[in-house]
Amino acid sequence: MNKKAVPKSPVIKDCILAFLVGGLLCAMGQAVTDMMTRAGAEIKDARLLGSLSLIALSIVLTGLNVYDNIAKRAGAGTLVPITGFANAIAAPAIEFKSEGYVLGLGAKMFTIAGPVLVYGITASVVYGLALQILSQF
Repeated sequence: MNKKAVPKSPVIKDCILAFLVGGLLCAMGQAVTDMMTRAGAEIKDARLLGSLSLIALSIVLTGLNVYDNIAKRAGAGTLVPITGFANAIAAPAIEFKSEGYVLGLGAKMFTIAGPVLVYGITASVVYGLALQILSQF
């Protein structure tokens, strides 16, 4: 019954669109990095500016309610780690701002991204300690 009720998903089309949009986002970041290196910035600074431009673009598009419309069409293509993470923090912050800065914006901003941060930081500490202990031998 479930297979009859649920429409078929165009998997191939969705995968191609996700690949193209994700690639476009990454290419935009690389273009900013290349422009900065040609302008005389050190590669470390140029990479930082490329990453910051993608974060800023993601937050601005989220604030204008454009990012969600792109995500509806591109699906996983918008989950490129840096832009997807910025959207995951900005969207709840914008949504719950009306509840106040502390209990709304401050508390709800990390509802989606919080577990990622907690487990990511915890895993990095555990791996770092294990590497430190193993390097003693």
